[in-house]
Amino acid sequence: MKVVMATKNQGKIEGAKRALERYFDEVDIQGIPVSSEVSEEPVNEEIYIGAKNRVRNVKTYCKEHGIKADLYVSSESGIYNSLGKWLITNMAVIEDNGDFESYGTSPSFPVPERLVKDIIETDLSQVMNRIFGEDDERHNKGGAIQLLTHDAISRIDLTEMAFVMALTQYMNGEKWK
Repeated sequence: MKVVMATKNQGKIEGAKRALERYFDEVDIQGIPVSSEVSEEPVNEEIYIGAKNRVRNVKTYCKEHGIKADLYVSSESGIYNSLGKWLITNMAVIEDNGDFESYGTSPSFPVPERLVKDIIETDLSQVMNRIFGEDDERHNKGGAIQLLTHDAISRIDLTEMAFVMALTQYMNGEKWK
């Protein structure tokens, strides 16, 4: 299965690959960075909008450059308010060459109220750098969640979970569409 993912982030690509390999043989993912056209730190609906925009933009790029794929996917993380509490989540969007689209989210983790404004005005990565120190490996693979869970869960894991959730509609066809 040929997949184009709207990022060059190796952690996100690995998470998507793990999810897709649960259901398909020979998954080949090509990463192409494109714009999300939302805030640096997406807030609430911007998380879905950013992921959707990335899929649209990577499909356009592929069409313009003669790149063919079976699926086009993206992953966008951001901060959202649910039940009066702020959380960070990861959203996956999957589209095929027809009119199919599905989406899913990862588990979310809480954000201390005192950090919400700063995260929204900058982004989670900058706030994590300020609190825990800079770490390029965290940015590329493990993400904030790996640090916050003391290595129990990584960004790769969260991305994988978001894509497994997004695949529920794809894998179950008309029964779950």
